[in-house]
Amino acid sequence: MSNNFNSNQTILVTGCAGFIGSNFVPYFLDKYPEYNLINLDLLTYAGNLENLKECEENPRYKFIKGDICNRDLVEFIFTEYDIQGVIHFAAESHVDNSIKNPGVFVNTNVNGTFTLIDVAYKYWMDKPFNYKADYKKSRFHHISTDEVYGTLTDDPKDLFTETTPYAPNSPYSASKASSDMIIRAYNETYGMNTVITNCSNNYGPKQHDEKLIPTIIRKALNNEAIPIYGDGKNIRDWLYVLDHCKGIDIVYHTGKTANTYNIGGRNERTNLQIVDAICTILDTKVPSKTLSSYKELITFVEDRAGHDRRYAIDATKLEDELGWKADENFDSGIVKTIEWYLKKYLDNNYE
Repeated sequence: MSNNFNSNQTILVTGCAGFIGSNFVPYFLDKYPEYNLINLDLLTYAGNLENLKECEENPRYKFIKGDICNRDLVEFIFTEYDIQGVIHFAAESHVDNSIKNPGVFVNTNVNGTFTLIDVAYKYWMDKPFNYKADYKKSRFHHISTDEVYGTLTDDPKDLFTETTPYAPNSPYSASKASSDMIIRAYNETYGMNTVITNCSNNYGPKQHDEKLIPTIIRKALNNEAIPIYGDGKNIRDWLYVLDHCKGIDIVYHTGKTANTYNIGGRNERTNLQIVDAICTILDTKVPSKTLSSYKELITFVEDRAGHDRRYAIDATKLEDELGWKADENFDSGIVKTIEWYLKKYLDNNYE
C-alpha cells in the first residue's frame, strides 16, 4: 500500500460530506482508534467539507473527491488503500429534486450502489460464497430509508417493519428501493456479507438548509414566510442524527448478515407540530422584534406531488436483537438542533 495510513483496517465511507455522514465520521473516528476512514464524496449541492472540519487533521481520515459511479476510481481506492469494509451513505436524497430531475437519482442511487458493491465483490471474493483469506470479515453496509415502504394509514399501530412490502412512491424512494434490491441480490447470488439499515427522518446539526427543520429556523430568523405543504398534517417519525449514527455502528459491527434493520426514533410529529415546537422555542430564545410569535409566518403552500401521508418505524428488532435505543427524544433533540442552527445563522460561524 503506497499511502500514509498505519496498519489499521481501512473502511470506505461514501457521501460523508453530507448530513448524516458528516455526523458519523467524527463519532466513528473518536470511538474506534483501530480504523482508518476514506471518505469518497462528489460534493454535489448537499456535500460540504465544512461539515468535516474537525476531521481534517486526523491522520486516520482521508477525503477523496469523486463519483461512486466512476468504476476506475472506486477500483483504485480499493487497491490503493486495501479497503476491508464499506459503509455506503452516498445518495441523492431530496424528494422535491427527484420529482424535477429523476435521472440523477437513478444514476447515483442505483448505478453508484451497483458500482460500489460489484467492485467490493471482486476485491474481497474469489468466487460466489468464497471470501479471500484476508477479507473474511469484510462487510458492505448499505444506508437506506423508510420511504421505500411507501405510506402508512393514520392508525398509530400501523408501523413499518423489516417485512413491510416495498411500495416506493417518489423517484427518490424508487431509486433507494432499487439500490436495496441490488444489495440483496449480491448477498443471495454471491454470498456477500451485507446489511441494510432503513431509517426514519433524521434531524440535527449539519443538515442541508433546504430541509424542513433548517428551513423553518432560517425563514423565521429572516422574518420570511415559513412554507408548509398542504394542510401540514403529514406525519414523520423523527430520529436524532447521532442516534442514527449509533444504530449504524451497532449494525455494522453486530448485525446478522443478509438482515435489514429499521432505525426509528418513535417520535411521530405532524409538520404543523414541528413548526409549532420550533417557533415556540425561537420565541423564547430569540424573540422577534416585529411579531408576537414566529408562528405568524406559517404559510401553507401547494402540496408536493405524490406526498406520502405518514411514515413511522418499528425499531423493535434493532432494540431487542442488538440492544440499540435512542438517547434523544424529540423534545431534547430539537433544542440541541436549534442551538446549533442559531450559531450557524446568527453568529456566522459556519459559512
